[in-house]
Amino acid sequence: MYGPGAGGPTHYRSAAGCRLTTTEGTELVDFTMALGAVALGYADPEVTEAVVSAARNGTIAGLPHTLEVTVAEQIQAAVPMAEQTRFLKSGAEAVAAAVRIARAYTRRDHVLCCGYFGWLDWSSDAAGVPPATAALCTRIPFGDAGAARDAGARVRNDLAAIVIEPVIERMAPVEWLNALRELCDEYGAVLIADEIKTGFRVHRSGALVQQGVRPDLVVFGKALANGYPLAAVAGRATVMQTAQRTWISSTLACETTALAAASAVLARHSREDVCGTLAAAGTAMRAAVERTLAASGADGVRLEGIAPMWFLKFASESREAAFLSRARAAGVLLKRGAYNFASLAHDEASVAALERALTAAFAAGEAPDA
Repeated sequence: MYGPGAGGPTHYRSAAGCRLTTTEGTELVDFTMALGAVALGYADPEVTEAVVSAARNGTIAGLPHTLEVTVAEQIQAAVPMAEQTRFLKSGAEAVAAAVRIARAYTRRDHVLCCGYFGWLDWSSDAAGVPPATAALCTRIPFGDAGAARDAGARVRNDLAAIVIEPVIERMAPVEWLNALRELCDEYGAVLIADEIKTGFRVHRSGALVQQGVRPDLVVFGKALANGYPLAAVAGRATVMQTAQRTWISSTLACETTALAAASAVLARHSREDVCGTLAAAGTAMRAAVERTLAASGADGVRLEGIAPMWFLKFASESREAAFLSRARAAGVLLKRGAYNFASLAHDEASVAALERALTAAFAAGEAPDA
């Protein structure tokens, strides 16, 4: 998270709210929030109580627990298009499952994608991925409707799905999202929204729905279970039913502690505007960052992202690493690159700590870039 050469602590002993204690005993105000996996706050009492209760009743057995049905119903209440849901453990495998379902549904192979979907083969061209597998996925540029149409026209009747993240450093243009929806309708393909980072953070129904665009499948993770390992693939029943004629299986997909955590999170969303509070906290953070940037006069660094998911973009990796190290020494933990995440635990005191740490980090740094 710190970047090459950044140094700093490697492990933590405890975490509560938005603060963690390192193995050296140093307390840091954390803005990474476990890479966005935690939105309510670390060791949230309500979530913890639900998890402990589930653990006492046995975490897994030879039959699925009723919590699987409960959480699926809670997801449908929050996301009306989620007519059916399947659970997995990680965002990467859940997106891969959505792609598998789309390919089985359409009986086609090719996928257009835009975003980061984890390390699995279907969306990667890394060493060890067979070229024939990599060739079945074409990356399209974020926000470029014309490029998407051109890519769709090249594969035409072999287009199984378009998979996108609705936020990549900024909110996707609605015109682009509408073009992707139209493209899927034209070729009979499946539109998949990867809401791993954005679901139950930017909007409880997902950022794509917030923009007025209806996906066929949506994938949730991270904030869904406030740090417990759970992901979900949900969507139109006619598409989701195809999972019955392919093979998607995970031994621990329905263990009860993560499901209990998700149920507590979803109950919180049903009672209050969690996403609105996250946006307000993120807005306060961004305002603090903007003040420190203006006061420092620093060049070669700018504030990017949206309120609940913001970050600092530096002109060089080495300068970023040095800055993150200085900010940590001043009491805050920030992530290299995208994103830092707002949580319900971030209060006025934590935002003030952020402003003090950034001010100190800029003041102690090298001369601003020319």
